[in-house]
Amino acid sequence: MPTDREISLSIRGLYKVFADSDGAGLNLALGGRTKDEIQEQTGAVVGLRDINIEIARGELFVVMGLSGCGKSTLVRCINRLIEPSAGQVWLDGREITAMNENELREVRRGNLAMVFQHFGLMPHRNVLDNVAMPLEVAGVARAERRQRAATALEQVGLADWTGSMPNQLSGGMKQRVGLARGLAMDTPLLLMDEPFSALDPVIRRDLQDELLALQESVQKTIVFITHDLNEAVRVGDRIAIMRDGEVVQVGAPNDVVLNPVDDFVREFTQDVRLHGMVTAASIMDTGFAAASGSMYVSKLIDRIERERLSAICCIDEEGKYLGTADPAIALRAQHSGAERIVDVPLYIGDAVWEDTVLDDLVPVGLRAQHPLAVLDNEGVLVGVIPRERLARAMVSDEAAASLAAE
Repeated sequence: MPTDREISLSIRGLYKVFADSDGAGLNLALGGRTKDEIQEQTGAVVGLRDINIEIARGELFVVMGLSGCGKSTLVRCINRLIEPSAGQVWLDGREITAMNENELREVRRGNLAMVFQHFGLMPHRNVLDNVAMPLEVAGVARAERRQRAATALEQVGLADWTGSMPNQLSGGMKQRVGLARGLAMDTPLLLMDEPFSALDPVIRRDLQDELLALQESVQKTIVFITHDLNEAVRVGDRIAIMRDGEVVQVGAPNDVVLNPVDDFVREFTQDVRLHGMVTAASIMDTGFAAASGSMYVSKLIDRIERERLSAICCIDEEGKYLGTADPAIALRAQHSGAERIVDVPLYIGDAVWEDTVLDDLVPVGLRAQHPLAVLDNEGVLVGVIPRERLARAMVSDEAAASLAAE
């Protein structure tokens, strides 16, 4: 996800009330009445209630929840396939909810594209022409639209299938065609409504991998709808969890799973496989002790004794990790005549990258002699993981107990 947080899509106070021709249901919703009360009094159904979300440019934002929670309604309100009852949708500084039909048509053609769960391919058109079809509707010249379609098919790995007919494709290939059709529009915003849910698990995982690889290169702003939490935490930069038309929590996947805001989110996320998603950065201690490589060895020994440290990470003037010193290393260095830490052969075997997942942290932790040093991609020390903290993060009580006992 972009670090500058330049907002591309902003959803403000969005409501959708169905079967509400006179607006009575909306007024009750705005007044705070419950969904059941509104339906009982007016017959209207609250689909969305006071949705407020900001999505950064280039972010892959996942909206998820149980069937009927409002996630598909939300994504269709963004492009006004469903008209919101109240609220605003802004895309790159333009208010979509205030546009007339001509302006909306222009935005749909040039600023946002949608990939649906069902492939929707035209059986009498070959793959290339299926991908080019929205460009044809938008009035793009034939040569340009075919070139853009061919480029999009190459991006999704179907460059050799341009002349094939839909009935010659597998389900996964058909969904790739649907994705290519969205990419060919070359819009800054891509809406994806449960695009992989009709596929078997193996193909679904492959397409998730392809989407992540593709996002690395194209950096679209993507709103991705799913009911599968494991899919959400795998592909999303951030996740919004919905219930009964409301957003109950928004956050990074690790944050949502490890810090649920209520019992609903806790129960909803309890079966997610933590080992594959918890990273070193999410469980590290940032309040760690560190020593400068320019420090005298004698002062290092004094500090270790004074603070009763079992080990301490050592860094250079730029904060880059040099290694770890423990009392034995420090005393040996002193006896050998080493003057400063930078001259000491430090222990460097207990370091991991900040994006290392729990699956890979556990075996390193089992072998570690010291707390794990966590480094960013520049080699800068950003945190440490004490053994007891790693043990608590592990899902298996038996594994945690064995690690903590060592």
